[in-house]
Amino acid sequence: MSDTGRLIAVDWLRSLAIVAMVLFHFGRDFEVLGLVPPGTTFGGLWNLSARLIAGSFLFLAGFSLWLGHGAGLRPRAFLKRLAMIAAGAAAITIVTYFAVPGAWVRFGILHSIALCSLVGLLFLRAHAVVTITATVVVLFLLPQAASPAFDHPLWIWTGLSTAVPPMIDYEPLVPWFAPFAAGLAFGQAGGARLLTWGPDVPGPWARRLAWPGRHALAIYLIHQPVLVGLLTAAAWVWFRLL
Repeated sequence: MSDTGRLIAVDWLRSLAIVAMVLFHFGRDFEVLGLVPPGTTFGGLWNLSARLIAGSFLFLAGFSLWLGHGAGLRPRAFLKRLAMIAAGAAAITIVTYFAVPGAWVRFGILHSIALCSLVGLLFLRAHAVVTITATVVVLFLLPQAASPAFDHPLWIWTGLSTAVPPMIDYEPLVPWFAPFAAGLAFGQAGGARLLTWGPDVPGPWARRLAWPGRHALAIYLIHQPVLVGLLTAAAWVWFRLL
């Protein structure tokens, strides 16, 4: 734990998730830009890695909710963070609507974190067993409630639709509240005690490794334009040299 009381190990884990996400999108962008055959980055381990990365972000978001508010909700801090995430989600929706109109993001990872944070408040004061039970219900039981009654676009956030339009990112409440709730339950069960192995006074390398995790939202918002720009420029130079 750092001298500020912050669990630097959580920042390291979030940094690891950020790196995994950037590497995943780096590979996916090759296909989006037509640099590799269609279908190269879909299916199999690619799909599994996408789910694991998204799940890790939601788990850490749930755990962070407990770290920040488990001892008592701090409304101003909560609403400030929620507003930042919601603004980022809106920006992703607007940008993808124009950039990929056939598969724009209606409810992606940022939308999911924002909604899960609100729903998570219902479990903030619950016992860990109750939250774990909610995790199991959302993951295994609620998907069985999918129905055409939820096919209207207004219900797309639920995850209970039977007809979902193409989207490059889609993490609805069902089943993605499950990893968020699991992270919250981890905190309620005393999981923070398992993540106190960071230095009390972080050195330069410890702080550098934590930096991406502390700026995860900003990196998420800018990494794709940077990756696409770099790959486009590199491809342009490469094909000119052939």
